[in-house]
Amino acid sequence: MDLEEAYQVVGEFGRHQKRMITILVLLQIYMACQSMLIILVGAVPEYHIEPVTGRPHDDITQSVKFTEDVNSIVTEWYLIKHQAYKVNLAGSLFFAGVLIGNVLFGPLSDKIGRKPVFLTGLFFEVLFGYGTALAPSYEIFAVSRLLVGMMNGGMALVCFVLTQEYVGKSYWAMTGTLTNMTFAVGITLFAALGYYVRPWRNLATAANCPGLLLFLLCVTLPESPRWLYSRGHTEKAEDILQDFAVRNGKGRIPVKLRRTVSTCSPDASSPGVFQLITHPILRWRTVVLMYVWYACSLVYYGLTLSAGEDKGNRYLSVAMYGLVELPAYPLCMYFINKQWAGRRKSMSNFLAFAGISCLLTMFVPESVKFFTKWSLLSATSLALVGKLMVSAAFNIVYVYTSELYPTVIRNAGLGVCSMSCRVGGILAPFVPSMKSLHTSMPFMVFCLSGISAACLGLLLPETLNKPAAETLDELSSPTYQRILKPQVNMSMTEL
Repeated sequence: MDLEEAYQVVGEFGRHQKRMITILVLLQIYMACQSMLIILVGAVPEYHIEPVTGRPHDDITQSVKFTEDVNSIVTEWYLIKHQAYKVNLAGSLFFAGVLIGNVLFGPLSDKIGRKPVFLTGLFFEVLFGYGTALAPSYEIFAVSRLLVGMMNGGMALVCFVLTQEYVGKSYWAMTGTLTNMTFAVGITLFAALGYYVRPWRNLATAANCPGLLLFLLCVTLPESPRWLYSRGHTEKAEDILQDFAVRNGKGRIPVKLRRTVSTCSPDASSPGVFQLITHPILRWRTVVLMYVWYACSLVYYGLTLSAGEDKGNRYLSVAMYGLVELPAYPLCMYFINKQWAGRRKSMSNFLAFAGISCLLTMFVPESVKFFTKWSLLSATSLALVGKLMVSAAFNIVYVYTSELYPTVIRNAGLGVCSMSCRVGGILAPFVPSMKSLHTSMPFMVFCLSGISAACLGLLLPETLNKPAAETLDELSSPTYQRILKPQVNMSMTEL
């Protein structure tokens, strides 16, 4: 039997897989706290500068007076005026670390396995997370955020792949949606945690503690049977699938997997990142997907990080930017499984609507006083609609990308796409500060990014109800290409 048939026999989403997926999904709350940490620990309170006589002119610690009761890295290390850029820099360093982690961990997990790379990344992320809370200086804090980002990037990527590879393909959309939905819940819970734990060091410690518990639970997880099968370890894959059957209550079912040409030799070299460039089908898919991921990240994190700059209750703002994502996921589940919408059209439409929402914010005059901040036609409400739309697109692109890459190179493909995604994350903290040039400039950037990515996304093939390729040979086979061909624009048949 092939792999999908084996999953149908042992259970595509049995009770054992549900337990494993629950652990991996809960890990998203921890990852959300780490990703959004800088919003609250880098909060900038109101302040004014008092002239001080008889002291050096550049000694800002003696002249600044914070008028808001906030404990953050800004108040501890006086990151204001010419030092204010360091707050955004710390946020960018985190995403720079995520980028490096994607580059290093993605291909590595395709080579040596999902589980060892995943556990290593999670262990060191927790370790460096405590380093953030104990940092004696800004420089150590910044380095710790870079290191946390590296581990987060590698671990999160493999975590998502595992949520897909533990279950049958028909459940990929659901597990991917649950993963991203829980990340949104994590943003909201982080806002609530920040409301009750105000000192930034205590907040960083509290946000890091769940990672330790989840690491202990993740140690019990098995290796991915899909990865084992793609690497030629057929017997090990069969053993794990048989264990799935037992734990799912189906008894010890004999599982005999079909051997393919590319998996006959366990010692054969696996495809590397360069195959994404040299392979004619993968090359153009990767180029388009990289830009789509970049645009999703820039708009998603740009809108979320701007919540910390909103006047008023910053904790409510952060929570709202998390809660507004939740309706996006049922919408995704509905549209991406409909034949008339599918993955491709749904992703492009959500991206286009995100861009249009950001465009409309530029036509809401700030001088209008009869709209409150949370009213239907306020700029904040339109930005929240944009966040909802880009969240839906971001959710789809994770699932869609997993289906567009064969198993043997799936993590490398996701790693490269996630790398371009992190470029958007690196730039995102600085986009809200473009208001100093023009108040509508940040939303113009978000608008153009969303609409251009929507147009490019239409060049990709549809994957709804299509079999997932396991190897490069299968991807290139005429039979597989005929299955996808009706969904592909004839001028872009390479895709």
